[in-house]
Amino acid sequence: MPQLSPARTRLALLALALGGFGIGTTEFVAMGLLPEIAQDLLPAVWAASPDQANAQVGILISAYALGVVVGAPTIAATAARFPRKSLLTVLAVAFTAGTILSALAPTFEVAVVARFLAALPHGAYFGIASLVAAQLMGPGRRAQGVALVLSGLTISNVVGVPLVTLLGQTSGWRVAYLAVAAIFAATTVAIILVVPASPGDPAARIARELRAFRRGQVWFALGIGAIGFGGFFAVYSYVSPLTTEVTGLPAPVVPLAVATLGLGMTVGNLLGGRLADRGVVRALLIGFASFIAAMIGLALTASTGPGLFAFLFLVGATSSVLVPAVQTRLMDVAGDAQTLAAALNHSALNIGNGAGAALGAVVIAAGLGYVAPTWVGVVLALLGVALTGVAILVGRLRPRPETGAIATARSVGSALEG
Repeated sequence: MPQLSPARTRLALLALALGGFGIGTTEFVAMGLLPEIAQDLLPAVWAASPDQANAQVGILISAYALGVVVGAPTIAATAARFPRKSLLTVLAVAFTAGTILSALAPTFEVAVVARFLAALPHGAYFGIASLVAAQLMGPGRRAQGVALVLSGLTISNVVGVPLVTLLGQTSGWRVAYLAVAAIFAATTVAIILVVPASPGDPAARIARELRAFRRGQVWFALGIGAIGFGGFFAVYSYVSPLTTEVTGLPAPVVPLAVATLGLGMTVGNLLGGRLADRGVVRALLIGFASFIAAMIGLALTASTGPGLFAFLFLVGATSSVLVPAVQTRLMDVAGDAQTLAAALNHSALNIGNGAGAALGAVVIAAGLGYVAPTWVGVVLALLGVALTGVAILVGRLRPRPETGAIATARSVGSALEG
């Protein structure tokens, strides 16, 4: 990668973050528009039971998550040797097309397929963009580079998701998705104009990338992200009915609730990058402890406006502390499969997305109410803590393989950053 001026570096990082902004908007906007989508695509179910219709529309969230899970390792493993700027451009075009298809879906079934297809580039984009950002940031600031790319996603929850949610409530959810497609089109142009050329790994082969799955610590890291972070999606997936049905606030307040959650995510993501650069395991333990406390607080106070907004902010902040830590942990333990590792984090997080949304739908459909998914989130986060503890214990019992993996990852990371 050529040496860039500070101004050009900032522009390149901004272009990468813009893609994250679009991804965050397309991933999370459905959560604020569940009633609108349900009434349009499932009118008969909505007429019989709005709760059942909202729970069924949660499948759209799970379908997107499944697309990320499938697309991230597949694209990352097969495309690791190709130039990264070209890959990012192709992925941005694919996002644009998939989001337009989502907006035009005539039936619920087609919408489910469209959301799956639109999600395929998600993990690969973040993985490749994270590697490019690490190069741009330079040595010793890897996790902060990851956090800067992810900042687009978190900022989308402050600005993009609330505004697009409001647009969907006033002009229809299809118009909202067309607006998201416009963000991806702008991302495509920005990448072409300001992101510098970055070669892929010419030695990368599918078999080599897939060797990362032989490492036990890779599976632990994936489990921590998939299960532990699933608690966030159990809350976020149903923030709209939580705000209107439990707190009793009108529908126009939902974008404000989403923005509050997103503001917390933005703060937590930047804090998490700094914590992870100082110690990944410590960042995970601090993140999980505060995340669990925030969800318990939300469950106990969501019936009040101040409680809802205060703890939505804290849930967003504490959950996002975990993301750079999990991303960096995967890169540390994956050896020379850096592209795959960077993408796998988003597979893991979206397994959590699908699991959290699905388990939340189960407890809602069982008649336990819209606070119940928050308690599901507490359980999932506790399981994440348990997995972190087991990973630490296994790493201490088997120090030599782990140390070798980390040394390999660091040497590769240093080569990339240099």
